Amino acid sequence: DNLFEWHFTVRGPPDSDFDGGIYHGRIVLPPEYPMKPPSIILLTANGRFEVGKKICLSISGHHPETWQPSWSIRTALLAIIYFMPTKGEGAIGSLDYTPEERRALAKKSQDFCCEMCGTSMKTALLPLTSGSVSSQADKEAKELARQISFKVKKKNTEEKLVKHRNIHNFKKPSSVAM
Repeated sequence: DNLFEWHFTVRGPPDSDFDGGIYHGRIVLPPEYPMKPPSIILLTANGRFEVGKKICLSISGHHPETWQPSWSIRTALLAIIYFMPTKGEGAIGSLDYTPEERRALAKKSQDFCCEMCGTSMKTALLPLTSGSVSSQADKEAKELARQISFKVKKKNTEEKLVKHRNIHNFKKPSSVAM
């Protein structure tokens, strides 16, 4: 009914604590999309992103300054998949559960059914076959995640430098007696 809200279902990244998990979420597109980034919300418990909360990544509505209009919904979903095994580092909506908890949630995710759209994870995706995992998609997603994480790290480094400069350039007011 709403052209600006899409539901998605993705598999957890292979060879990670999320492997075997099936994760469902929502993408909310602003009316200005693709000039402005979408908001991405996971609805399945996963141990990396808070359920029902907008995810804070450079591909999401939290960081419009890093969004590129050439990125597609597919790009955003690939990035989510490959950001799952990374550390949250205190980002909004991020979690850092133990590997054991994440594996348990991956297994439990297969029983999830979305209350909003009625999608059941048992039937949402076709079963995997030996040739169904695209190595090209894996390469694309890893490269995208590397580029995006580099931007985030660069921004964090710049913020730390500014804070460091501000602390060391602090001058006491002349009215303060020594």
